[in-house]
Amino acid sequence: MSDLIRSGSTVDEGSPTLAEDFDEFYSAEYLRLFRAMVLLCGEPTEADDLTQEAFVRVFERWERVSAMKAPLSYLYRTALNIHRSRVGRAIRWGRRVVFERPVEDVSESATARAEVHRALRHVSAEQRKALILVDWVGMTSEEAGAVLGIQPGAVRGRVHRGHETLRRELTSDE
Repeated sequence: MSDLIRSGSTVDEGSPTLAEDFDEFYSAEYLRLFRAMVLLCGEPTEADDLTQEAFVRVFERWERVSAMKAPLSYLYRTALNIHRSRVGRAIRWGRRVVFERPVEDVSESATARAEVHRALRHVSAEQRKALILVDWVGMTSEEAGAVLGIQPGAVRGRVHRGHETLRRELTSDE
């Protein structure tokens, strides 16, 4: 047997090893901790993850934990700390998503999008394809020319004329 799982430097043939002690502890307490975590978080999958992670952390420290007066308390405290940490991360993530992103006026965004769609109707199909490939997809005029089957100079011309048409259409209402 490995020295890592022995309870001391000499092993009594009748005394259980640390690993056997842990196996007994795990078997005796897994279901109780799992049920407590289901009640805590309301989700069996999350509860199972919390339970497993808590047992892994306890196992990593089993030599020290098994010598404690209340290893069960340590197990539950570990599971609760893991849960608290996950909830905290979720809250911090939520705050970043909600408060750190600029708030945009949905009506302005919808109006602008509608104006662009209206203006695009005045751009020829060839110009629109070139605009999409160059301005929105980010291709070079050479790459767009290869996709469209035309010379890079023709792509640049179509993009230029498309910009002019869009500029004219978008500024005509102001």
